[in-house]
Amino acid sequence: MACLERASPALKRILLKLYRENKSIEIDHHLYEFGSVEYHIQSSTSDTHYTNLSVSTPLLSQGVILPNGISHYTKQMVKGICPDVVEIIEPAKEGYQITLRLDLSKIPNGKDSIKVIADISAVQAVILSSQLKEMLMNVSSQDTFQGMYKTIKLVYHPREPFFIVRQPQKILAVFPIRFKDKTDVIIATAFFQELVDVGSSEKWAKAPPCCWSPIPPPELRGEPFEDLSTNGGFVSFDISSRHVRGKRLDKTVWSLLNFYAYVKYHVKSTRSFIQRRMRKRLQRLVEVLHKRSTQEEEKEEEEEGNHKVQAGRSRESVRELKSRDLGVFVDDG
Repeated sequence: MACLERASPALKRILLKLYRENKSIEIDHHLYEFGSVEYHIQSSTSDTHYTNLSVSTPLLSQGVILPNGISHYTKQMVKGICPDVVEIIEPAKEGYQITLRLDLSKIPNGKDSIKVIADISAVQAVILSSQLKEMLMNVSSQDTFQGMYKTIKLVYHPREPFFIVRQPQKILAVFPIRFKDKTDVIIATAFFQELVDVGSSEKWAKAPPCCWSPIPPPELRGEPFEDLSTNGGFVSFDISSRHVRGKRLDKTVWSLLNFYAYVKYHVKSTRSFIQRRMRKRLQRLVEVLHKRSTQEEEKEEEEEGNHKVQAGRSRESVRELKSRDLGVFVDDG
């Protein structure tokens, strides 16, 4: 789904253009995207191979990430995008979390070049997902407070926070659900109830257990009122160690970060489906009414024609009678 694409389409387009030119281009371009994300792309004709890319993005959680920038783990994840092409410049350009030096000449030719550039264009998603990976992997005693496990508020999409609660044997992810349209609330609520039912089936036993409630779970007690004020309830997922083990970690993290996008996509698709069905039914109803109206008009025209024929025959009969009467008078004369 396009709404869940990791790579920035605009950044990918610019990097592809620079790569395909096969020569240095003078460029100093600022790119702004939804969610207060900013990219600064710099390339100079005096430097034939390198392009600098600086990234500024809101941190997933101010309370967990280092105050002076992103963590060492996140930097290693960014470096791992393509080690031959990507180099991290220290310190980062002022006002940005990270600055990369890209050696576009080392990008392989053919179809692989598009994949490498797409991976580089997804650097903002890598930064945020690596932050959540760090939270899921590192459960320490510092996260406890008076016997309770600390609740961490995360913001991936603006005005759509969700919460991570570390517990002894699992991690609880809680999503407050809000919609402006009441119809969307109805569709989403039905979707969540179905999600809970399907998730509890034997077929999906390995998936994180899901729960929906119209009220906040006890783990969110004490959180700001504005974060708990919803009209769509709360969706919770219980994430155990097996869900963050090995390759499953990346899939779990990406699914959590984009759960709101999944829900919106489902609601939008359902609305479109309902509207299409309604239009088809309305069209069929109009066709039936039109057909009936046409049949009634044809019947009326037929009846009107019969009346005219009968009237014509009556007039002819009258004329014949008159002719006979006149003939009688003439014969008598």
